[in-house]
Amino acid sequence: MKLIHKLLNFVLPPITVFAICLILPFLSIFKFFDYIFRYLFPENLKGKVVLITGASSGIGEHLAYEYAKKGANLALVARREDTLREVANKSAQLGSPDVLVIRADVSQVDQCKQFIEVVVNHFGRLDHLVCNAGIGFHCAFEDASNVTNFVPDVNFWGSIYPTYFAIPYLKRFKGKIVVNASVAGWMIQPRVTIYGASKAALINFYDNLRVELARKVSITIVSPGFVDSELSRGKLLTMRGEVEVDPMIRKILRGIPFESTRECAKAIVAAASRGDKYITEPWWYNVLYLLRILCPDMLEWSYHLLLSTCEIPLERD
Repeated sequence: MKLIHKLLNFVLPPITVFAICLILPFLSIFKFFDYIFRYLFPENLKGKVVLITGASSGIGEHLAYEYAKKGANLALVARREDTLREVANKSAQLGSPDVLVIRADVSQVDQCKQFIEVVVNHFGRLDHLVCNAGIGFHCAFEDASNVTNFVPDVNFWGSIYPTYFAIPYLKRFKGKIVVNASVAGWMIQPRVTIYGASKAALINFYDNLRVELARKVSITIVSPGFVDSELSRGKLLTMRGEVEVDPMIRKILRGIPFESTRECAKAIVAAASRGDKYITEPWWYNVLYLLRILCPDMLEWSYHLLLSTCEIPLERD
């Protein structure tokens, strides 16, 4: 067995490089024409049924508006029912034929099962499941006073639970799953360790699920960078384990170029309609992905320098 591993270590790398050089030109041409075709002939969303979690504000809210403009029927899920109804009313005005409002907590598996059943019973089908609900968390891991916080419950299980119960219906209508991950899911970002880990878990899960579901259900993984939302305005889970607006975070983020929530949502709906596997918004964040792969040491050194020269107090009396 040891000899086999030595042989593979010696033979496999050059064979892989040769295969990539041979296949990549043809694959690039195929992907180019495939994208052109999907760009010219996107999915017609009129009359389709779209379920959006975390739809009461931010990206989820504007996703509802963009789907509404396309004539889709909407099922909006969040914990804040009053705000959700305001989003539902505006969605109806923008062109959605039927908007269903459901108050639910996506971290509770029973509630996820229930709202999927409510949607299917009401509309008779489900075409797009948009797993958007999430919560931010920003502090050094060792400073967290409550390591049992519910960030993974909302960010990870809050997408997995509804996906599990929705799959049979999505397969029936060759539907789509749109999952809102984050640039933090693949980028080195200190002080967002728990948040980034929950988003990385999402990316890994849905990459694998895409293979399992093959052509029965397509999956679009969204990686937003700095987008104008409640999270970017400082609404985070604090070190005490409570959700509140942190004015210090708002001050730190001031001056950073944010993409508008509307533009981000518009790009996501367009990508889902085309059947794209991945979308990063704003697009220029893809450059950071190249740095993450090609120059991880330089990236890590940059963060070390930043943290050593600019310690950020995130909790005050």
